[in-house]
Amino acid sequence: MVFECEGFLFSRDKSLLSFDRVCVLLATAYWAGGRSRETIRKSIGNSLCFGVYEAGYQVGFARAVTDYATIYWVADVIIDEAYRGKGLGKILVQYITATPELQGMRGVLATRDAHGLYEKCGFTREAHRFMIRNV
Repeated sequence: MVFECEGFLFSRDKSLLSFDRVCVLLATAYWAGGRSRETIRKSIGNSLCFGVYEAGYQVGFARAVTDYATIYWVADVIIDEAYRGKGLGKILVQYITATPELQGMRGVLATRDAHGLYEKCGFTREAHRFMIRNV
C-alpha cells in the first residue's frame, strides 16, 4: 500500500526504509533517544512500518505493533523537524489507521505532547485506564 500526497510518498514497503535515517530520527525523540541500533533493528523487524519520503529521502517514520486480531499499538511516529507543520504527521497516522490489516481493531498509543494530532485522527484520551510497566 503506497500513496502520494502533496509531493510526498507514504509507504509500508520496508525495503524503502533507510535504517540510518530511522536511527537519526528516533535519536531526536524524547521517547526513543537512548535506543540502541540493535533495538531499533529488532523493532522494525517485528512491526508494520511506515515511511514518508520526499524524492526518495526519508522524512518520516512510524510503526504499528499488532496481534492482527484485536489490537494495534502505534509507536515511533516521527517527522523530521525540517518537515513539521506540513500536516505529514496527521497524514501518516491516518495512513496507519486506514491500513486494511488493522481494520476492526482497537488502536492504542502513548504521547506526552501530541494529543491534538491523535485526536484529529480519532483517538481519545483514556489516561484513567492506561497502565505501564517500565523495565
